[in-house]
Amino acid sequence: MFGPFERMVAGRYLRARKGERFVSIIATFSLVGIALGVATLIVVTSVMSGFQVELVSRILGVNGHITVEAYAGQRLDNYQPLLAQIRGMKDVASATPVLDGQALLSTDNGGARGGLVRGITLDDLKALHPISDHIIAGSLADFTGDDALVVGVGLASTYRLRIGDSLTIISPEGAATAFGTIPRVRAYKVVAIFDAGLSDYNNSVVFLPLPAAQIFFQKPNAVTGVEIRLHDPDQVNTMGRALAPLLEGRQVYARDWRHANDTIIGVLQVQKDTMFIVLGMIVLVAAFNVVSSLIMLVKDKRADIAVLRTIGAGSFAVLRIFLMCGAFVGVAGTVIGTIIGVVFCHYIVPIQHFIEHVTGGQVFDASVFMLTELPNTIDWADVGRVVALGLILSLLATLYPSWRAARTDPVEALRHE
Repeated sequence: MFGPFERMVAGRYLRARKGERFVSIIATFSLVGIALGVATLIVVTSVMSGFQVELVSRILGVNGHITVEAYAGQRLDNYQPLLAQIRGMKDVASATPVLDGQALLSTDNGGARGGLVRGITLDDLKALHPISDHIIAGSLADFTGDDALVVGVGLASTYRLRIGDSLTIISPEGAATAFGTIPRVRAYKVVAIFDAGLSDYNNSVVFLPLPAAQIFFQKPNAVTGVEIRLHDPDQVNTMGRALAPLLEGRQVYARDWRHANDTIIGVLQVQKDTMFIVLGMIVLVAAFNVVSSLIMLVKDKRADIAVLRTIGAGSFAVLRIFLMCGAFVGVAGTVIGTIIGVVFCHYIVPIQHFIEHVTGGQVFDASVFMLTELPNTIDWADVGRVVALGLILSLLATLYPSWRAARTDPVEALRHE
């Protein structure tokens, strides 16, 4: 498409000579603008994609892919036959009976907050690897008896809980007396502290042995739900249809992970799309800089264009020359920006720690973003979208100036020299 003649002339125009450095400086700024725009867009979209992937994977790690829950205020009695049937299904990796209850978590020093108390057996808690593999203090071997409790690192840090300390659980569902409803209150001993990587879990979820939770919530031999984990999380629709006959006649309903977390996933997707549009404007502005630099280059080279046309160069040859000039700025800026963005994404966690160390501030607040660390996932599909955007905008920016150069009348150009 581009012959040796066009490449040679375009190369000479890109190399600034004395008296032409102003145009070259504008072209350099255009290249830098495109590079920064592409790099910023890659970093932001990759971080947002990383948030979505990490958040979903960690949520699926601590929660079931499908949860069979009793209706509010109800309980699932005689759950063992149903549990055995679910575990016997071919696509099911595991099924865990749980007893959940909302309660007030209080300490001896006066601190109190609402939280979720989850009753679970020791074997099922050990099989919950995002919890059992991230015990930072204590041991799950002590998760036995009727007074053991496992808490998250966020709750432990807030209330300065250590192994052996007591945490009081207050349930609003108490016993009815002549003086009104008396809340149930019971103190439990902290035997282990976990770090699930999710701030919500670390701050507000505690685990009790299932028999102890059944006693505290007064639901003997009952649970509130069964968490089902599949070999493939994307098979929830098929599994939901297979579960329907088993749940008929029971006061329960099934909910999959997509519907349970659709608000979070939807918000992240909207934020990602919005940031792509907003930050894409940076690349668009840089593309306008390419237009202005090429227009100035065409104006500066009017006499050269006239000479080229006079010695036999066609209008399409002139068009290709200036297309190459603009394309070089756009392609070079996109490539440099892609390299910077990918490298930045790869080292984003060390960069975050370095900035926090230098400034003494906090770049990433885990309590706001739910995760405890910035994700460094590189979404190559998003990188491809950004590269395509940068190339398309920068190449489109070269069309009008190149077309104007090709339409230059050599007679008129030389007359005014």
